[in-house]
Amino acid sequence: MELTINGQVFKFNFGMGFLREINKTAKVHSGDVDKNVGFRYAVAGIIDRDPETLVDVLYTANSGQDPRVTKPLLDSYIDNENTDIEELFDMVMDFFEKTNATKSLTKKVLEAVEEERKKAAQA
Repeated sequence: MELTINGQVFKFNFGMGFLREINKTAKVHSGDVDKNVGFRYAVAGIIDRDPETLVDVLYTANSGQDPRVTKPLLDSYIDNENTDIEELFDMVMDFFEKTNATKSLTKKVLEAVEEERKKAAQA
């Protein structure tokens, strides 16, 4: 994925490196094991249209790329009235759903969200 911000092209990769880094942002403890689960929270944040999560996801997906984007630059890009933030959320979700490293986890999160919506509708 590429974004042009202030006339400069930045590349974003949602592969294994991204998954490892974003997973480090949240942990759950189960028995004797700590499990990194940050990606699940990132998917939920994108579903909820949380701009802070969007910035964190994009910043992480740009890791190891040249040029390197900064969070303040992403903040200003999101704040810009010419940026279609809804399209940006959709683009990120599309990459989550299609990238080998993230597609199966994304599917599980989306299924869980749909199940919760069904339960809420029945209540």
